[in-house]
Amino acid sequence: MLSAEEWGIVALSLKVGGVAVLATLPLAFALAWVLARYRFPGRLLLDALVHLPLVLPPVVTGWLLLVAFGPLGPIGSRLQDWLGVTLMFRWTGAALAAAIMALPLMVRAMRLSIEGIDRRLEGAARTLGAGRWHAFRTVSLPLALPGVLAALVLGFARSIGEFGATITFVSNIPGETQTLPLAIYSALQVPGAEAMVTQLALLSVALSLGALILSEWLVRRTHAERARHGD
Repeated sequence: MLSAEEWGIVALSLKVGGVAVLATLPLAFALAWVLARYRFPGRLLLDALVHLPLVLPPVVTGWLLLVAFGPLGPIGSRLQDWLGVTLMFRWTGAALAAAIMALPLMVRAMRLSIEGIDRRLEGAARTLGAGRWHAFRTVSLPLALPGVLAALVLGFARSIGEFGATITFVSNIPGETQTLPLAIYSALQVPGAEAMVTQLALLSVALSLGALILSEWLVRRTHAERARHGD
C-alpha cells in the first residue's frame, strides 16, 4: 500500500500530466493540421522545431525554459510584471516542461491520423452543400478523433515520465514539483528507501504500459474504422 506521501506524489504527477496534455492539445492539433494539409516555405523548419525536444537532451530543454520563463527571461519577466504569475519552482512550471516534451509525440500521432483521412469524403460533404467548417466538424474531426485520443494518451504518458527538463527548470520540491520520476530519483539517494523506490517504479511502469496499450488500441480502431468507410 502507498503511504499518504506517495499518494500525494501520484496525485501531483497526474495533475501535472493532465494539465500538460490538455493545455497542449489545441496547439498540437493546429500544428498537426498545418503540417499534414499545407505546403509552404519553412514547413520543413517548422517540422524540425516541433520535433526538436525529442532529440535535444532534456536538460537543454529545461535550460531553455529557464532562460525564457525565468524571472529575468523575456517571457517570465513579463508574466510576473503584468500578471503576477511565476512558473519557477511551481507545479505549473512542471506542467509547462512536461507539455514541451510531450508536444512532438502528440503532433506526430495527430498528423498521421489527419494524413490518413480520405479527402474524397470531405469533398463529398462539400458537394452536398456543407461549408468548410461544417465539413471539418462532421467529417474530418470524427475521423481524426481516435488519433487525437491516442495522442492525448501518449502525451500523458510522456508527461508523467518527464524528468530532465522538469528538474532543471523547476527543481525537485516535495509537494510542489516532485513528480514520480523525481521522487524515485530522490528516494534512490536515501538509504533504506528501496521499498518506496520499488513501489513508485512499479506504479510508473504500470501507468506507462497501460497508456501504450490504450494508444495502440486506439490506433488499431482508427485503421478499422477507415477500412470500414473504405468498403
